[in-house]
Amino acid sequence: MKPARVAEETQVIVESDRDIVAARMRGRAIAYQLGFAAVPATLITAVISELARNILLYAKRGEILLSRIENGEHRGLSVIARDEGPGIPDVARALQDGYSTSGRLGLGLPGVRRLSDDFQLLSQAGGGTTVKVKIWNR
Repeated sequence: MKPARVAEETQVIVESDRDIVAARMRGRAIAYQLGFAAVPATLITAVISELARNILLYAKRGEILLSRIENGEHRGLSVIARDEGPGIPDVARALQDGYSTSGRLGLGLPGVRRLSDDFQLLSQAGGGTTVKVKIWNR
């Protein structure tokens, strides 16, 4: 399969709960424009919400980049969550269900990974975190 082509990119700076809502709304709008049905569009908003919430909770500030992607006749959405926060000291552990450093349920990143067709997490202690997700319309 050829690499996906990015058609357009939208940036949402995340510094408050309001920004999480804005990122979710923009992601849902793009999903509908791409022809996603209601349930998959709702799952996309859950992915965006979790990634944006993690930015706010752990790094205080970051960004969500939303892009329409194409690969032949396939259309989808790319979500990139990026921050310059403290990073994740143990990525493998952070991707295990039930693990949390904030006292929450520990289902966020593992859930995002399950809902994504392509999931990549890059993090360095003291160097920030980037999560890249692709979700294709089927």
